[in-house]
Amino acid sequence: MTPERLARIRAVLDKRQPDLTVLMERVHKPHNFSAILRSCDAVGVLEAHAIPARHGIPNLEEAENLSLKGKTFNETSGSAAKWVGLQIHPDVASAFAHLKSQGFQVLAAHFSERVVDYRQADYTRPTCILLGTEKWGVSPEAAERADAHILIPMMGMVESLNVSVAAAVILFEAQRQRLQAGFYQRPRLSPEDYEAVLQSWIARHARGQG
Repeated sequence: MTPERLARIRAVLDKRQPDLTVLMERVHKPHNFSAILRSCDAVGVLEAHAIPARHGIPNLEEAENLSLKGKTFNETSGSAAKWVGLQIHPDVASAFAHLKSQGFQVLAAHFSERVVDYRQADYTRPTCILLGTEKWGVSPEAAERADAHILIPMMGMVESLNVSVAAAVILFEAQRQRLQAGFYQRPRLSPEDYEAVLQSWIARHARGQG
């Protein structure tokens, strides 16, 4: 590995946000799944979460192995899936149990009587953005468990954005708030976790995966 490449890897890792993530609830279309991971990488998400779709991509085995080798996935995500961790949960209850044990607030992209403008949320708190399946959105069970519901205001005839576009809009608002708060000015991983991720990324590079 060249010194320049190592410096690039360190510069990216220095800005990773271990307390900002997404939970994809049965997002099954390859281009949406991979585009969300690409947005995660762009704003510094360290690890994303997913509840696999019953059919389509990712299925449980593919997602756990990060072996989404379909042409659409690779072309859309670029190398994002290689640099953003992905943790798979079998169902809503287990996903929420894990996130809550880590101190995350869960903000569901979901319209309801208690919905607020997505810009009103405080993304400087440990935050997980919950995104639902393409056709039906967030499930009633997940919506009930979420701490808050957020909405991107729409001024046109279309009532909602594509799930991957909505993810990008919300994630970049989170990035804006965290930039203002100085979250990207220093590494936010513990020294032990930083070194573990660094060595993992170096090994991945050595295998020709990035």
